[in-house]
Amino acid sequence: MKKTLIIGATPNPARYAFKAAQLLKSKGHDIVNVGIKKGEVAVEEIEMPDAIHNDIHTITLYIGTDLQAQYHNYILKTSPKRVIFNPGTENEQLETLLKQNGIEPVEACTLVLLSTGQY
Repeated sequence: MKKTLIIGATPNPARYAFKAAQLLKSKGHDIVNVGIKKGEVAVEEIEMPDAIHNDIHTITLYIGTDLQAQYHNYILKTSPKRVIFNPGTENEQLETLLKQNGIEPVEACTLVLLSTGQY
């Protein structure tokens, strides 16, 4: 199982970040929800990007490029194996930064990867 940090977590069930959290948990993955909304998703509280988690395999992004710059240091300090850029979150600058730091950028949809067994 791949412990996954969700950036852009929200308690809104209509959002893809919410659906991804639910699906990740149902497939047996531990998750950490990070976002600006208060609440809980998949029985996990949403936290601010303060605490660095050193046991994260994958970060999955659900925030647009305009908000990503403020998370660059947080992502690098977390040091995941990969970062998934879900549709609409692609960012060449961040992808280059990740590669320079030995982190694999992946342009894909977390929901599709999970649904097709490719996660």
